[in-house]
Amino acid sequence: MSTTFRAGEVAATETERVVLPRRGGRRRQAPAPRRKGLLKFGYWWWALPGILFVIGIHYVATSVGGFFAFTNWTGIGAFELIGLDNFTRIFQDPTKIGALWNTLFLAFGSVILSNILGLGIALGLNRGLKSRYILRTLFFMPVVLSPLATSYIWKFIFDFNGPLNLVLRGIGLDSMARAWIADPTWAIWTILVVLVWQNIGFSMVIYMAGLAAVPVEIEEAAAIDGANLWQRFWHVTLPSIRPAVAIATTLGLVNGLRVFDQIMALTGGGPAAATETLATQVYKQSFALGNFGYGAALALLLTLIILVFAVIQQRVTADRSEEN
Repeated sequence: MSTTFRAGEVAATETERVVLPRRGGRRRQAPAPRRKGLLKFGYWWWALPGILFVIGIHYVATSVGGFFAFTNWTGIGAFELIGLDNFTRIFQDPTKIGALWNTLFLAFGSVILSNILGLGIALGLNRGLKSRYILRTLFFMPVVLSPLATSYIWKFIFDFNGPLNLVLRGIGLDSMARAWIADPTWAIWTILVVLVWQNIGFSMVIYMAGLAAVPVEIEEAAAIDGANLWQRFWHVTLPSIRPAVAIATTLGLVNGLRVFDQIMALTGGGPAAATETLATQVYKQSFALGNFGYGAALALLLTLIILVFAVIQQRVTADRSEEN
């Protein structure tokens, strides 16, 4: 099929621009018509491998694990459906109840302390300090270090003949020196110290991002009106960084509920199961003892706990923002 054009006409394809008549001394060009089919069906398939990967790894694998929570599978061979027997065993076992309480203690303790200390450091390094960039790097460094490697260093620090007890003996506090990670009362606190130390920098970075968005003029206006430092923080700064508070608490809570590396490196769940958590019990039941169905039930319980607390936290944050 042939087409002829008169002199001065412009042939425009779908990918070219159409030249429109002059208006006001300028030549206007209309954008070329887009291929709707190409936009609708031609580009999305580039994301298909990533979508399938996420579905397969996260959703399919989680669903399969959730299914085995209702079986007696040992990881090898056949299995039988046993209903809710695994969950009944969990709530009838004092060790598992203790692991649940330890999980909640470490999660909420690390979230509260990490956020308070991280916010305090962020406020101190926000403006005016010349060495703030170096200090930010030093405080954030524990976040990028391996939790397993740093936990072994802390294990040496908490050892009976380690640096901590040497300092206590050196200042005359011999009665306070003890085997920290071997004491059932203090072992859980040593893990909490390590968690807080490693998460402070993460909270600090989130709060510094929130503080960067707080206008200086508002704080100056509050100061001129006679508000002291605490009043300016409580009524001006804190409401302005509420989204940062929501992000820091949610991520900190999730990380605290699934803590694993620090416990395995410091205490291994001991002494006398004093530092066992749901995450360590999932590992031991599934891979050490071969009770894969029972371990899957513990993992499903931990997933539901994380989901419930995450939803509650998001609801509380949404309600507060609507009120303001």
